[in-house]
Amino acid sequence: MLNNWFVMPTRLPLVVRRCHTCASERFRANGKFRVNANHKLLDAWLLALCTSCGETTRLTILERTHVRSVRPELLDRMHDNDPDLAAELLQDPAVRRRNHIALDWDDAWRLDTGGTDHLDREAIDIEVRFAARIPVRPARLIAEGCGLSRAEVGRLITDGKLVSAIRLSGKLSGDFTFTLKR
Repeated sequence: MLNNWFVMPTRLPLVVRRCHTCASERFRANGKFRVNANHKLLDAWLLALCTSCGETTRLTILERTHVRSVRPELLDRMHDNDPDLAAELLQDPAVRRRNHIALDWDDAWRLDTGGTDHLDREAIDIEVRFAARIPVRPARLIAEGCGLSRAEVGRLITDGKLVSAIRLSGKLSGDFTFTLKR
């Protein structure tokens, strides 16, 4: 029987960018947008506040874009300061590349295992599903979900008692499955 674990975001990730005021490197996006129209051209930014001094930075979403080329739903969501849109845009590689930013997902996600009653079996098959592209170390997820230390997870991998089709070292943000043999 395949058990499902879900990796769920709990908040927007922090934006990694240097603050010009206080030299901090973390900004918190709160889902607020600023849209500016100059005749038929639009500029739109996602606003983020420095976690240390509160200084505002703008992350470019649209730049000198003709108003007719912007989907009306997108414009409505920006005017409504839609936090789901902010989450989508922060995960867009083009937005991150254009603004020269990275995302810090530390403490911005949780693991839902659906209970631990299945952990006492001889062998368990688990599918891990991601609700968003959250880069997490698989060994950390397994340790947290099974109540093990990361060193124990490493030993299980080495002993061949924890197997997966994907490499369990490094980070990943896509769904995967693994088998744990006791």
